[in-house]
Amino acid sequence: MIQIKGITKNFGELQVLKGIDLVINEGEVVSIVGPSGAGKTTLLQIMGTLDKADTGTVILNGTDVGALKEKELSAFRNRQIGFVFQFHQLLPEFTALENVMMPALIGGVSFSVAQKKAKEMLELLGLSDRSEHKPSELSGGEKQRVAVARALINEPAVILADEPSGSLDSRNKEELHQLFFYLREKLGQTFVIVTHDEGLAQLTDRTIHLVDGKVASL
Repeated sequence: MIQIKGITKNFGELQVLKGIDLVINEGEVVSIVGPSGAGKTTLLQIMGTLDKADTGTVILNGTDVGALKEKELSAFRNRQIGFVFQFHQLLPEFTALENVMMPALIGGVSFSVAQKKAKEMLELLGLSDRSEHKPSELSGGEKQRVAVARALINEPAVILADEPSGSLDSRNKEELHQLFFYLREKLGQTFVIVTHDEGLAQLTDRTIHLVDGKVASL
């Protein structure tokens, strides 16, 4: 599924990642934990092709992402990777339905097919009755579920989540965590989740501990 070998990353004089080797298997829910500054978000961004490593390789679903040209990489990212961030990143002027449709439309899917798939995703996540609401009319938990629906619409190989429950209260946090496992069970979805939440980390199949830019334990 995802094979990472020898990943290093420097920002000026500071070496943030120091030779990361990892394998993420299909259908796994994996958490990445570690102190602030350990390199968790940087690793996730490299995994998601949002940033490039200085050395090493990332192979996702058999594709060496480092070998892709910028335009190919953009299309690959849109098709193969779903993202969920701490703050939902929904476009405020669009409805929940329109926000979910966006990656499918960018991927060249027709409006009618994108709309049908988006409605199915919102239904799966219990948001059918909120589809015509704009983000300002949704609760924090609903916004994050819309963001998850948007991440799912292109049926990606993996969803990468960076502190996805960091801005939620305890009830919405718990619901979001359960949702990840429901989607794995329902869709066979693979998740890699950067988190400071010990409760979520304990629920995942495997926890990767990053310390000072290295994998301390798997």
